[in-house]
Amino acid sequence: MNTEQIEILLKEKNLKLTKQRKNIINKLLEIKGHFEIEELAYKLKNKGIKASRATVYRTLSILKELGLINEVIKHGNKTYYEVNLKEHHDHLVCLSCGKIIEFHDEKIEKIQNKVCKKFKFKPYYHRLEIFGICNECQKKLKKRG
Repeated sequence: MNTEQIEILLKEKNLKLTKQRKNIINKLLEIKGHFEIEELAYKLKNKGIKASRATVYRTLSILKELGLINEVIKHGNKTYYEVNLKEHHDHLVCLSCGKIIEFHDEKIEKIQNKVCKKFKFKPYYHRLEIFGICNECQKKLKKRG
């Protein structure tokens, strides 16, 4: 996905690609992994890109509606997002260091589909988040005793 493709999608929805939106989208396309809105706003400011927090929030809301970004994790008072360029996957979240590990397991997907079929439920999307302690943090905790 690139800026031009996103511009086409915005035009289809009668939305303009303003300079601020374009700057936000370009920055988003540079991000590898997960991000939090405040972190994105900070990165924009550090690059000298003028975009109010309200504009960042509105732009992300539009991109979420278009399916271009996903809300992946709500943890504490923060919500983390990712650019929707990958195939479906789920997340392991470390409660100690905040590390997010992506994984895909076909068995889990099949079980979820089986449950939906059993209850005659039509799923549109889902997300799985498992919260715990990553291997590195477990090792640190063991060393501390």
